[in-house]
Amino acid sequence: MTSFDPAVVAAVTRHMNDDHTGDNLHIVRAFAEPAATDARMTGLDTEAGEWTATVDGVVKTVRVPWIGQVTDRPSIRVEVVALCTAAYERLGIEPSGH
Repeated sequence: MTSFDPAVVAAVTRHMNDDHTGDNLHIVRAFAEPAATDARMTGLDTEAGEWTATVDGVVKTVRVPWIGQVTDRPSIRVEVVALCTAAYERLGIEPSGH
């Protein structure tokens, strides 16, 4: 596992939490906690994204592995979009625009 610069992680998580709250929840529901009622992205590395998920009033941390390879900042976006697309497909809902 390789970590990214904290500024990169902060920018990605801020963007996901400010602009893609629904996508966060769909990713968590599709790949980690189907009963989640809330999800916020809290981190990432080259292996997975990390979210806090609220399930039955309890907040827990979940990690969702990337579908492809994450090596740099541009590949983070590609993999977040891939996870979102796969989550929508798995949940059987219409994807949002990215």
